[in-house]
Amino acid sequence: MSPTFFTMKTVLIASFVFLVQNIPYAQVYSNKEVGKKNADLIDSLKASEYPYALPILGKEATKRGFTLPYSAGIGINYLWQESDLVIDNLQIGFNNGPLYSLSEVIRFDNATSTASGVNIRPDVWLFPFLNIYGIVAQASPSTAVGFGVYVPDADGNWNNVISLNTEANFEATTFGFGLTPTIGVGGGWMALDMNFTWSDIAELDKPAFATVFGPRFGKTFKFKNPESNIAVWVGGFRLHLNTGTNGSLALNEVLDTEGLQAKVDNGIAKVEDSQQQVDAWWNGLTSIEQKNPVNVAKYETANRALTAAGNFLNGLDESLNDEQRATVQYSLDKRPKDMWNFIIGSQYQYNRHWMVRFEYGFLGSRNQIIAGLQYRFGL
Repeated sequence: MSPTFFTMKTVLIASFVFLVQNIPYAQVYSNKEVGKKNADLIDSLKASEYPYALPILGKEATKRGFTLPYSAGIGINYLWQESDLVIDNLQIGFNNGPLYSLSEVIRFDNATSTASGVNIRPDVWLFPFLNIYGIVAQASPSTAVGFGVYVPDADGNWNNVISLNTEANFEATTFGFGLTPTIGVGGGWMALDMNFTWSDIAELDKPAFATVFGPRFGKTFKFKNPESNIAVWVGGFRLHLNTGTNGSLALNEVLDTEGLQAKVDNGIAKVEDSQQQVDAWWNGLTSIEQKNPVNVAKYETANRALTAAGNFLNGLDESLNDEQRATVQYSLDKRPKDMWNFIIGSQYQYNRHWMVRFEYGFLGSRNQIIAGLQYRFGL
């Protein structure tokens, strides 16, 4: 298997983490009623008795002219997303052998993942201006990754010795929690969503952890029916992943081995040829030239890269002799290509119980679509 495999899995994992976290709760909030046209509503709120135990201080908030949403809810969301990652410090080994660093010789042509899934998100208002929620999600992402192994020749030019493409599919389950401080005045509102999730994926040594921060700023417009409205908003989304990932996979899980042996044999021959060229260049230098720091650095870099590429290709070659039982171990650091992207969204509230929402994220290297339905009730 190859960096392909692990890179692909890493991208998939990050995609999934992003997917399940980028799900804001239905856009409800505690709204301070203002204006003469709402005078009757404000008087009614101040005179009414708040009937629910949550949120804490809910009674005091209504006395001050705040309209509160029902204190509990449950939402279901469908999500689709596409995103890119940057991979660093890649190491790969075969059949539980030593790991070899490949960061210097691997170049990725693409690492794009697509994922869709379903998220269930129960929530409660702990205080009038603080919503807390849980996250349970299931998704089936897939990713296509292309990469090449490059080595230098005697002139210092880096040449491709083998190109590979891979595609992987897997299942993942995520659990987590979040909180959203929010407030509204006269229908304008601000929400600062943040959450923390752990994604359980069989191919990883431990769950993948991620954090999200998503500020949103919007406006709600009322209809004649006082319980119906439509909200629109803009905002941002920031994703941070734990950087280290380690794991193990079966060679035949994500790599198509048909015709691979010929590619590997050709790659090994190219590495050997480049090594001969580099050695011939070095041996042709005078003793003074061999002490030149520029030539020393060039020679050491070439040998380091050729050794890494050779270890990888030879390990892959040996694994192909028993591809049904071969395994690949990997270690790497990963980060989103772009931490931030822009979001726009809208929600239609049919009444205080039912609401549907749609949100689209774009700009940078992430794109996502979210559609959700939520039901709210009092506690």
